[in-house]
Amino acid sequence: MLRIAVSLAVLATTTLALAADNGPARIGSIDTTFRLIGRNDRVVIERYDDPRVDNVSCYVSRAETGGVGGSLGLATDPNRFSIACRAVGPVTLRGDVPKNEVVFGEKASAFFKEIRVSRVYDQQKQVLIYLVWSTQSIGAGGSAFNSVTAVPLNVK
Repeated sequence: MLRIAVSLAVLATTTLALAADNGPARIGSIDTTFRLIGRNDRVVIERYDDPRVDNVSCYVSRAETGGVGGSLGLATDPNRFSIACRAVGPVTLRGDVPKNEVVFGEKASAFFKEIRVSRVYDQQKQVLIYLVWSTQSIGAGGSAFNSVTAVPLNVK
């Protein structure tokens, strides 16, 4: 029991640190399902700016559960998301960029799930690939649902 509590505390601390360093900018949301009690189900669009790469912004759309549980932050959001990353100016790397790195993370339930964006660097083609995926700290593991996008470094 203590191991689970410690794991949850570490997960919460890591998630808060990631969000504090490079939290998302909420761009907008669209209601998808009417709920009589609590807020409606919706799709939200958030922007993340890559902390190690200048002028790359990633836009993630994801489902948020409404109702009473969603309004209180107790519902688990479904594993439905999409990503599109774009160069919004000259793309430059800040120092050495690891070949594979988790660059963003955000809680998708009160305790157990997080949506993450990883960056993979294809040095041969000079392309940054961004992958959105989810974790689950207790239970059957992460989600098979994912989405990918790419941003070239040296376009002339």
